[in-house]
Amino acid sequence: MTISTVGIIGAGTMGNGIAQACAVSGINVVMVDISDAAVQKGVATVAGSLDRLIKKEKITEADKSAALARIKTSTSYDDLKAAQIVIEAATENYELKLKILKQADALVAPEVIIASNTSSISITKLAAATSRADRFIGMHFFNPVPMMALVEIIRGLQTSDATHDAVKQLSERLGKSPITVKNAPGFVVNRILVPMINEAFFVLAEGLATPEDIDAGMKLGCNQPIGPLALADMIGLDVCLAVMDVYLTEFGDSKYRPCPLLKEMVAAGRLGRKTGRGVYQY
Repeated sequence: MTISTVGIIGAGTMGNGIAQACAVSGINVVMVDISDAAVQKGVATVAGSLDRLIKKEKITEADKSAALARIKTSTSYDDLKAAQIVIEAATENYELKLKILKQADALVAPEVIIASNTSSISITKLAAATSRADRFIGMHFFNPVPMMALVEIIRGLQTSDATHDAVKQLSERLGKSPITVKNAPGFVVNRILVPMINEAFFVLAEGLATPEDIDAGMKLGCNQPIGPLALADMIGLDVCLAVMDVYLTEFGDSKYRPCPLLKEMVAAGRLGRKTGRGVYQY
């Protein structure tokens, strides 16, 4: 299968990041969201990101114009019919993703691949809710998408070799380095990463060190580019909590119990950078 157009459902952080990665690689994009304001905000984010690349002399003004011209925005799922693959990039909520995926499944041609950018939800379970389980797959991009090289390609129990190979080739066309993962909660990276973040909240809650010292310790002692608490603020504390809840439910193992402090901060609306306050103030 030759993929010339990628449909993206969701114009938020992940959706517009995937759109940028596709557009700068010469692939046409149809980016859909619930309102014109949402898709225009997504395009504005892409434009701002491309401007930063121009300042760093990594692309030219002409490259920016060409990339933006490849992104079509819409509030109608009907426009996804032009795509050879549709990537769902909605909030990490099973019921919401299920609703979106069923809508897309009913609209696009049978041969179209549908992928979910989920970071924790079962690809096998999502695939079973569609009419194309063999052409359903996980494409877990990492934030910020334009900068991060990794894509986790998650095979559900039903995913065909042809679907996997087409998605792997697409990932490589985007300049990414894909790894193939079996379906399991959290896959590989988040299975290790998010419990580490959760443990950092336990360390903070127990008063063992300040947030700054916890992050400095992990940066300087483990050579991480960003500390776990600052990373939680970047990801969103609500997202971290949702992922831990999935692990606790799916594995039934108390080691995945979300830290009470994490739950308390989410309840207070201190979700990190997106709300201006999380562990740190922004």
